[in-house]
Amino acid sequence: MKIALVHDYLNEFGGAERVLLTLSEMYPKAPIYTIYKKNNSSAGKAFKDKKVVESWFGELPIPDKLISPLRFLIPLIWKSFDFSKYDLVITSAAWAVTKGMPGAKKEVCYLHTPPRYLWGYDTSRNWQNKWFSGLIKIYAIFVNHFMRNYDFTQAQKVDFFIANSKNVGKRIEKFYRRKDHKVVYPPINIPKNTNYLSAQSDELLATNYYLTGGRLVASKNFDLIIKASKKANAKLKIFGTGVEENNLKKIAKNNIEFLGRVSDKELASLYVNAKAFIVAQKDEDFGMTPVEAASYGTPTIAYRAEGYLESVVDGKTGIFFDELTPESLSSAIKRIEDKKWNKTTIKNHAKKFSRERFEREIRQIVAKTVK
Repeated sequence: MKIALVHDYLNEFGGAERVLLTLSEMYPKAPIYTIYKKNNSSAGKAFKDKKVVESWFGELPIPDKLISPLRFLIPLIWKSFDFSKYDLVITSAAWAVTKGMPGAKKEVCYLHTPPRYLWGYDTSRNWQNKWFSGLIKIYAIFVNHFMRNYDFTQAQKVDFFIANSKNVGKRIEKFYRRKDHKVVYPPINIPKNTNYLSAQSDELLATNYYLTGGRLVASKNFDLIIKASKKANAKLKIFGTGVEENNLKKIAKNNIEFLGRVSDKELASLYVNAKAFIVAQKDEDFGMTPVEAASYGTPTIAYRAEGYLESVVDGKTGIFFDELTPESLSSAIKRIEDKKWNKTTIKNHAKKFSRERFEREIRQIVAKTVK
C-alpha cells in the first residue's frame, strides 16, 4: 500500500510535529508533503533524514513570514500536488486547511484542531498592541470568510477524521457537521526509568521550582503564568522559544528563568525535578505537555477548560484553577504546596497515552479505511 503524509509546514517542533514524526516512523516509506520546510528550525532538524516534498511556496524568500498574510494562496498550494498515485493519504492538519487533498483515493485526516484563526480561537500572535492591528482585522474579515468556506468544503472530502481529543471531536461536529470521527490521543513517549534523573546535580535543575514551556506564543498565556509566579513568589523555569519570547522577558523578574531550547535529556530532568508543571491556555485542543509531565510523576496546574479536562485528573495528576487571572493561578500554586502526590498514580495515568496505543489505534483505522 502506497501512503503519503501531508503536514501544514515544518517550522517549529511542537505536539503536531511529534504526531507527524510518529506517523513517519510507522510508515517509513511514505513521503511527507508540506507547504515549506525551514531547514535550520527545530522541525527542519527533526525531519532532516525524511523524504520531504515542499510546495512551490517553499521556494519563496522567507516563506514562514509570508504564509500568514498570503494564506489565501493555500488552495493553490495544495492543488499543485497530485496524490492520485497513492492508495492512502494521511493528513496532519491544523493551521493550513491541510485536508481534502487533490487526487486522493482515500484520505484519513488526523485533526489537531480546525484552524484556530478561522473559528474564533486564540492564535499564536497577539496583534492587540500593534499600530496596524485595525488594518489586519479588516484584512482578516475578508480573507477568513473565504478561507472558512474553503475549510468546510475541504472537510467534506475527507473519508475519515481522527480527532486528537474529545474536545476537537466536538469541533469537527460543530464546524464541519461530521459525526464520523474517532478520538486517538497523541502519542507520549513513556520513560522506562526516571529514578536516575532525580539524582542528577546539574545546575540547570536547582530544586524548588515550577516549570512551564513549549512554543512561546500568545495563546499559551505564558504572561499570565509569569505574573502569577511573581505574585506567589514562586521560582519558575521556562523552556522553549517563540515569537513572544522577548515580550515575556520584559515582564519577568529574578525568580523567572528562560532556558531556551533544551535537549530531550535536559527536558526529562526538568520534568522529574519540578514541583509542578503549569499550563494556562484558554482553549487548549488537548494538552500533551501535562501528560509528558505525568510520565515523569510530576503533577500539573492547569486551567479548568477544554483539552486539559482530558489530560489532567483533578486531585490525582494535578489541580485546576478556574479563572485566567494571576490571583487564581497564584492561589493554585499555593494550594499545591500543601498536597502530597502519588507519583505511581500519576505515571500510570500517562501510560494510557503511550505510543504503542497510538500506533495500534491508527493502524486499525487505516485498515478499515483502505479495504
